[in-house]
Amino acid sequence: MIAMQKIYLLIPLLPLFAAVVIGLFGRQLPRAAAHILTIAGVGASCALSLYVFNDALIGNTYYGTVYTWLVSGNTSFEVGFMIDRLTATMMVVVTFVSLMVHIYTIGYMKDDPGYSRFFSYISLFTFAMLMLVMANNFMQLFFGWEAVGLVSYLLIGFWYKRPTAIYANLKAFLVNRVGDFGFLLGIGMVLYFFGTLDYLAVFSVAPKFADTTVSIIPGHEWSLMTLTCILLFIGAMGKSAQVPLHVWLPDSMEGPTPISALIHAATMVTAGIFMVARMSPLFELSTTALSTVMVIGSITALFMGFLGIIQNDIKRVIAYSTLSQLGYMTVALGASAYSVAIFHLMTHAFFKALLFLAAGAVIMAMHHDQDIRNMGGLRKHMPIVWITSLIGSLALIGTPLFSGFYSKDSIIEAVKFSHIPGSGFAYFAVLTGVFVTAFYSFRLYFLVFHGKERWREQKVEEHAHAQVRQAHAPAMASHSDDHVSHDASHDEHAAHDEHDHHEEHHGLGPDDNPHPLPWVVTLPLIALAIPSVVIGYIAIEPMLYGDFFSGVIFVDNEAHPVMHELAEDFHGPWAMALHALTSAPFLLALSGVLLSWYFYMKRPDIPAAIQQRFSLVYRILDNKYGFDRFNEILFAGGARLIGSKLWKIGDIQLIDGVMVNGTAKLIGRLAGIIRKLQSGLIYHYAFAMIIGVFLLLTFFTKI
Repeated sequence: MIAMQKIYLLIPLLPLFAAVVIGLFGRQLPRAAAHILTIAGVGASCALSLYVFNDALIGNTYYGTVYTWLVSGNTSFEVGFMIDRLTATMMVVVTFVSLMVHIYTIGYMKDDPGYSRFFSYISLFTFAMLMLVMANNFMQLFFGWEAVGLVSYLLIGFWYKRPTAIYANLKAFLVNRVGDFGFLLGIGMVLYFFGTLDYLAVFSVAPKFADTTVSIIPGHEWSLMTLTCILLFIGAMGKSAQVPLHVWLPDSMEGPTPISALIHAATMVTAGIFMVARMSPLFELSTTALSTVMVIGSITALFMGFLGIIQNDIKRVIAYSTLSQLGYMTVALGASAYSVAIFHLMTHAFFKALLFLAAGAVIMAMHHDQDIRNMGGLRKHMPIVWITSLIGSLALIGTPLFSGFYSKDSIIEAVKFSHIPGSGFAYFAVLTGVFVTAFYSFRLYFLVFHGKERWREQKVEEHAHAQVRQAHAPAMASHSDDHVSHDASHDEHAAHDEHDHHEEHHGLGPDDNPHPLPWVVTLPLIALAIPSVVIGYIAIEPMLYGDFFSGVIFVDNEAHPVMHELAEDFHGPWAMALHALTSAPFLLALSGVLLSWYFYMKRPDIPAAIQQRFSLVYRILDNKYGFDRFNEILFAGGARLIGSKLWKIGDIQLIDGVMVNGTAKLIGRLAGIIRKLQSGLIYHYAFAMIIGVFLLLTFFTKI
């Protein structure tokens, strides 16, 4: 057991060690040391995680304290690990996806001046996520929770000279603080009423508080478990980007593509899903909390999918897909199908990381042009990226036998069997979302890999314009000499700009093809494509209908018998795939693919006509339902208004005007009055003395 404890410690500490060394000494070490050390650390962590996963499969678990940080009264604040099958699954997913991202980064960031800094950040991110999933108490959970938020802030704003990147990382940081405030209040409720932050201790006493109420507002009683669970879920809404705290995630695309894959696939955004699944003994005590979770998840799943239809940035399409899929996971949590949510978390991690990294490969080949309207016909130029993107897209839309099919269809069936309030709307949302997902996913696929080579046509046109400008150059020669020095200095400045090679669209010549990709880019795509195909078929039976999560996830089968009803209808992964060929989700997904092909391959005039005809709907979608504008006016504008009033009234009028300057004026006026008494005449002073003696005698005589 001692040997296993050392392994548990090594898994998070190896990435931390690599991050610290490269972060502190990266400039002194050779450039290659950044990826060698961090990949070695994360690779070893992944190998040890696989070993721990295998150990957990045979029934070995661990629950214990590693370090006592603080003791206050009867409460201990500790660093400890809870290693079971849920933790082991998350550890494998996090470290494997992180390892693929590390390898991919060698090719994607090879020319970036911040090469070492980026590797240090993503290795530190891996450490933070591992500490979160391995925690056995709320304090360590909160530490990992905040640490991934901090590192994501650094990564989203990695190109800190770009104003949009700074705006995006501030937005992510502030929105997550809103969720984290609710999360911290929930943890405070747990500590106050249960008297401990230890998971097992909290879970053991929670049923005793099932009927306990608290009075937050005098005269209004709230269920303690409902209030605690909803506050904890507010934290999950921030991290896992649920409406209305979803607004940070699309803007986080300002970070480099590898971190988009890491944040949106297996790590930060899934932290909230993992947390709710871990807290299943608490959430099962409140149907109201579960209903809230389900409704918010269903709104996110459907309405964020609609936004993916109108996006033209290749990364933003996939980002809105992530929002929608996180909504599916949240709906499963609300239906008490926690194991299904974790199952979809795992399958989604593989195919979504695959799609992001494939998008990055396309961006590299297109010289960092991210507009899918400028692409097309890349299939023959990028065969590996094309086939892996197709695999990822098929998994995403739930094609039978692919990994996403088993998890996504299980969510839809779980919601169908659920009877808690809101399940009817949730079923409509997740079913409609199947068609929407298929439509925008294959819109992206067809526009990027099939059809005309629009990038070639665009470059030919740009080349023609350049020749016209060159023909007129002699006439402008006399005017150009004065600007030579300015242009030279500008070019020199641009050459040193840390993110120019990512921002500029250098362009392809009329006879150029996308350049070939290095093996460090294609290898992770192939490695992620394999589980995107097979992991669902292999894992569905043990994870959902076996004893994989026995003793780890708690479900009240009498109150919420969803998993029991799912098990009765399950006859094996092959039978499930065959039966799906006649099911509503498959027909909706097929319809979405066919409609997308017809719109964007055969009749591209139709989408333009629809956009013009339904311009109001398009504007609503383009404005993201007005969430950003609402936040800008109410919260940002409100904060500025309050700050301005506090400054003008509190600072200038009260503090400066009354307390500081007012005191000085009062002393000046008193001094002016007293100064008049100082006349310099002796008989005035004698008279004042007599009056004073008279008053004193009068006072003492009365006493």
